[in-house]
Amino acid sequence: MAIRLSIRHTSSKNRIMTEEPDRSYSRSSISSPHAYIRPWSTDSFIFSRASRLLDVAISGDSELNGSFAIRVVCFLMSVQRRRAIKVRSTCGVQFRSLSSAMPPLQAASRRLNVVQSISPIPEETDLALTVHEEKSSADVSVESLVAEDSNTGPGGLSVDEDAAGGMGRHLGVFTCTLLIVGCIIGTGIFSTPASILVSVGSVGASLMVWLVGFFLSFCGLFIWLEFGTMFPRSGGEKVYLEAVYKRPRYLATVVFAANAILLGFTADGCLVFAQNIVIAAGHDASLWTLRGIGLGALFFVTFLHGLTPRLGIYLMNILSLFKIVILLFIVVTGWVVLSGKTRIKDPHANFRDAFAGSSRSSNDYATAMFKVLYAYEGWNNVNYVLNEVKTPVRTLKIAGPLGLAITSALYMFANIAFFAVATKEEILDSGVTVASLFFNNVFGETAQKALTVFIALSIHLCHTSNVITVTFSSARIIQELAKEGIPLPFGNRFWASNWPTGKSPLPGLIVLLIPSVIVLLAPPPNVAYPFILDIQGYPLQIIDLFVIIGLFYLRWKKPELPRPFKVWWPLAVLFLASNVILLVIPFLRPPGGVGDTPPLPYYLYCLVGIGIVFAGVAYWAVWRVVLPHVFGFELVPRKEKLEDGTVVTLFSRQKVE
Repeated sequence: MAIRLSIRHTSSKNRIMTEEPDRSYSRSSISSPHAYIRPWSTDSFIFSRASRLLDVAISGDSELNGSFAIRVVCFLMSVQRRRAIKVRSTCGVQFRSLSSAMPPLQAASRRLNVVQSISPIPEETDLALTVHEEKSSADVSVESLVAEDSNTGPGGLSVDEDAAGGMGRHLGVFTCTLLIVGCIIGTGIFSTPASILVSVGSVGASLMVWLVGFFLSFCGLFIWLEFGTMFPRSGGEKVYLEAVYKRPRYLATVVFAANAILLGFTADGCLVFAQNIVIAAGHDASLWTLRGIGLGALFFVTFLHGLTPRLGIYLMNILSLFKIVILLFIVVTGWVVLSGKTRIKDPHANFRDAFAGSSRSSNDYATAMFKVLYAYEGWNNVNYVLNEVKTPVRTLKIAGPLGLAITSALYMFANIAFFAVATKEEILDSGVTVASLFFNNVFGETAQKALTVFIALSIHLCHTSNVITVTFSSARIIQELAKEGIPLPFGNRFWASNWPTGKSPLPGLIVLLIPSVIVLLAPPPNVAYPFILDIQGYPLQIIDLFVIIGLFYLRWKKPELPRPFKVWWPLAVLFLASNVILLVIPFLRPPGGVGDTPPLPYYLYCLVGIGIVFAGVAYWAVWRVVLPHVFGFELVPRKEKLEDGTVVTLFSRQKVE
């Protein structure tokens, strides 16, 4: 009988090295691992902790390979410091009996997150502990490999198989940060401050709502960071639902797919894009003209990412930087105004009695919070594309908080700048975007007319950036669903591939294009577009609820899983509570019983959203249960590698005798 202890690792620029030769030591000579560590390694706390834990692992009569002792200590150090290490060869520990081997190893496995598994395996007479080493590309960090076995989706693809194909791991911290910034910052910051002020009634309450929205967004980000570092694969919520809700097989995947495919359109952004083009040109346009411009934007973004992926990424980065520059200009202008050296007579007026006139209605604050959270939406954008991220765990831990922090700081200072330039009454009575009022008050009416085109173009470019960024990540979600074997028209090979360039998933972009074209052309816009936006949000809230519950489930059922990042559980509870509130509030009767999509009932979009979730359940039942039972076959999965290197799961129908 042998015992296998599996530890995964890889190389990194940050290495903990030693030149100790492979030779055996007696139990007494290895009681302290300090002897095998180079003097330049000076972290005494980690050494003492490693020494205690190593003593647990080797307690009892045994012979331990000295190089293995060094590697255990180095690995512990790498976990403490979040570093990867370089390990050279496989070696073993010989125990005299199974009874002396298992207790210390089981104790060590409970205390060390680095232990992948301990299991008895048949072998000859002697008992042996085997360290199983797996090599991977230099781009993948130790944290991204340590949870690989527990991160296999229903299609059975490993981390390396899932990341195969396309452009490889090419997104760094800079691009990932801008991917988050570009997705979050939209036109909301130019118009939302006024609508929030209308809802809550005071400048102080308005700023507090923005602050609470920032805090809740960070709570959500930390939850997604824990999942993303545990399971560093593209797909976001798809991966996390599959990791938690493994039975019934494929149910979570299909439910997520129903939402991603049916509601994964960007038609609303393209229509606003068209409206801003017309405003910038100074002309009026018919509805069909706007739709034509919107269609042009849809096809442009689709073929930009599908045929010239690197150009698409460069354009995303440039537009995201442009957004930052616009907001920085507003923020700096606000600071100058607050200094009292501009034409604004009393820039501090709104801040003297900031909470005067605050609303006392909880419904008003709930409405304002919805708008703020929508303005912060996009902080989880990198989680959808982790297969294309260099050292995904490290990059996600940096880019996620950095991107949201940059955006939050710009949002808060921009709001202060808006309130410094215009009085509360001016903002409430303006009937225009806050940005337009801002430039009018600071630079005068003549300059404001000249800046109108700049404002329109800025808003237009913000929408362009949003559409390009959201489309980039959404296409990867469709590709991941096809890789798992979800049945799609024309077969999974096409939709999972990177055709035609071999670098970018144009088929996945086409899946997003089809419903976007239908939504853009078919319904009347006045009622349909707000209703569609509401429908998009509600199923996502349901999915997020199950993801958050899944976090607590894994903490309870699988505490041994390596967690390179661990969210403080009160923050997770707070985000769970806010998510439940957001699911319940839409069913509460609004003042007058009229929602934002009259004449439709205010609760209708919630019911439609729930219906889409159940449509996914029905599709799963037909595919996995009804058809196999009626026609007497079972679905047998197999893996296939496509010409572009992508690995996809396919199903064959095998007759049941």
